[in-house]
Amino acid sequence: MQNPDSADSPAEFRLGQRVHSLGDPRRMGTVKYVGPVQGYSGTWVGVDWDNGDAKHDGALDGRRYFQAHAAKSGSFVRPHNLSAGISLLQALLLRYRSTTSKEEEEEMYVLSASNRRVSVQLVGKEQIEDKLSRFEELTAASLSYLGVSSIGAPFEICSVVPNLKELDLTGNLLSEWKDVGTICEQLPGLAALNLSNNLMAHDITGLPLLMNLRVLVLNNTGIKWKEVEIIRHSLPAIEELHLMGNNLRAITPASSSIVQGFDYLRLLNLEDNCIAEWDEILKLSQLRSLEQLHLNKNHLKHIFYPDSDAIHQLLNGIDSLEKGCKPFQNLHCLLLGGNNIEDLASVDSLNSFPMLKDIRLSENPVADPGRGGIPRFVLIARLSKVEILNGSEVSRRERKESEIRYVRLVISKMHGNPEEITASPQLKEFHGIEDERPLTGAAGPQKMIGKLKNLCESFFKLKSIKPRLFLQEEGSPLPILLDDEMASLMDLGIGSESTILIDEES
Repeated sequence: MQNPDSADSPAEFRLGQRVHSLGDPRRMGTVKYVGPVQGYSGTWVGVDWDNGDAKHDGALDGRRYFQAHAAKSGSFVRPHNLSAGISLLQALLLRYRSTTSKEEEEEMYVLSASNRRVSVQLVGKEQIEDKLSRFEELTAASLSYLGVSSIGAPFEICSVVPNLKELDLTGNLLSEWKDVGTICEQLPGLAALNLSNNLMAHDITGLPLLMNLRVLVLNNTGIKWKEVEIIRHSLPAIEELHLMGNNLRAITPASSSIVQGFDYLRLLNLEDNCIAEWDEILKLSQLRSLEQLHLNKNHLKHIFYPDSDAIHQLLNGIDSLEKGCKPFQNLHCLLLGGNNIEDLASVDSLNSFPMLKDIRLSENPVADPGRGGIPRFVLIARLSKVEILNGSEVSRRERKESEIRYVRLVISKMHGNPEEITASPQLKEFHGIEDERPLTGAAGPQKMIGKLKNLCESFFKLKSIKPRLFLQEEGSPLPILLDDEMASLMDLGIGSESTILIDEES
């Protein structure tokens, strides 16, 4: 039963309010219930915790008080153990004007070789603190995980930090878009805003025109594409939009079959979402300024460059677009790492993108030799325009060597796998490679990985250990394990200048 004499104040919290655990701003949740709990005295607050680490789903002793988002993401907490957060100005003062106490400085030490404490002195600490405390000179502020839940008094921010251009509010308690609008209006020079890990409301109201905002980060905010379509009208100058970790499955344009607007958008980050169909990505193909598209860690299985029929069907009679506008006409960076792409046709289709030079395919079956994929040198040879592959620059030397190795590989297996012949004639002529007869018969086994292992054991006198062989390729972060003893060196593209690493089998 509720105790009227309790010091707990239920009026402090309301349903839907964002809170964090007192003393731990990183443990955040949403208030789902305020009131009595049967069998316990006083007032309790039912919280649905973001990280899902709690006790139940909102039901206790057979009675349901609220519905949590997971089986064990809910718990009941005394009001005095929760914080409703602080204002933006309070967070600024806390982060940039707080001074280190004597006790804290005494705790700053390292252990010497004799296990004695040696005090650490921060050189220039006073000068840095003094510079950061002059708010009028502050151009960038990081207020991550400080429990910011409100803006504060009107016009307070602009008078305190008038020159702020970058603001990081990651992991706070903001949820209302009208507060975001107020922040941007109060800071007319603000060009970059990070709202990651703030659970934003789906009802977007009170968002004014944000003329100067260039970069907006909305990672892990729960936003859906229909809401992106709403806020884009308030972002006429946006150049970078980050939407990682929002469980996005579809791109749903507001009034047509493709995404329009975003006239200055250069970078769109859709990493760590749930997009499985390339047709969803094609809805972005008419964004004329788009240069970078990040699609790592989605569920894509196949990609392709749309032909004229596909584009006609996609546009579906839209007349407002410029004639002759090619799909993804300015895209030069496409990150596809960590998807489920496994076909060579997807790889080859990347050559059709007009400006594409920076490609990531790592952690896809097609690019993982350990899962039957092709090695880096084959990717380079098949991707004629790539200059950066999987984050590593493709040098002229690496391209030449990769193309030569690839042509020799194709020649060796020309009759066995016609799909591999792609681009081979042109590369063969370009590098002046003569025809070679495939190695068969008695000469064949001498080129097997198993035979190479035996040769290494004999040459290096490895009698007591069983060696493992790895192929070290230029530009690859890790060597490739050569574990198929019946595979030929030619099939793997290993030539006379290849680097083979030997390790002991564990």
